[in-house]
Amino acid sequence: MELFIVTLASLMAGFVDSMVGGGGLILIPALLATFPTAHPATLFGTNKGASIWGTGMATVQYARRVTMPWHALVPAAIAGLLASLGGAWLVTVVSPDYLRKILPAILLLVLGYTLAKKELGRHHAPLFSGAREAAVACAIGAVIGFYDGFFGPGTGSFFVFCMVRFLGYDFLHASAAAKLLNTATNFSALMLFIAKGHIWWHFALAMAIANVVGSMAGTHMALKHGTGFVRGMFIAVVSALILKTGYDAFLR
Repeated sequence: MELFIVTLASLMAGFVDSMVGGGGLILIPALLATFPTAHPATLFGTNKGASIWGTGMATVQYARRVTMPWHALVPAAIAGLLASLGGAWLVTVVSPDYLRKILPAILLLVLGYTLAKKELGRHHAPLFSGAREAAVACAIGAVIGFYDGFFGPGTGSFFVFCMVRFLGYDFLHASAAAKLLNTATNFSALMLFIAKGHIWWHFALAMAIANVVGSMAGTHMALKHGTGFVRGMFIAVVSALILKTGYDAFLR
């Protein structure tokens, strides 16, 4: 029964995460509820062991149908991977608890800005090209990657928003780009969890298969329905993140 519950949660997480991020909103609470006595690091490691396959597959699926600016995204992914390692190291010496209370406010600003700017992310009009696009993408990868290693909730959604706001991508192209960067940051975190033995392989393998299936379904939906659909999903996921992080910060 435990395997069924977390595998189903991984399927649903892969579906949502492939479009706008936020899969951890589904999978991590499911793991915590199913295994309340387990070490949190082990559950987080198991989550990464499953979700990295979904984000990786989503990257491949998007790359087949969406033009990916590899000249900007590859160095940005490397920057995100290295910064995520730095954030993961810092969390071993500095507590990220203060972020719990300001994260809902940051997400609320992201949601408010997206709703206020009706045309935000509806049209793909990159603001930069060449080296400038790569430099801005690397800055996004480094900042959000560091956040992912240090704290984490909402990383995929932050990647999407930053790609839209600071690079001028539409939501579909931003989601495609975010998957590559999120795969890189997940990889660095996963390596740390594996090195410390914080992963349940017997659960992670089944969850990974389910996550990939969900990811492929979500990617298909995003490509089929386009930017407007992805924008709506982004608003829904960020709204859910605000409620979840707000509850964790002030009511739990």
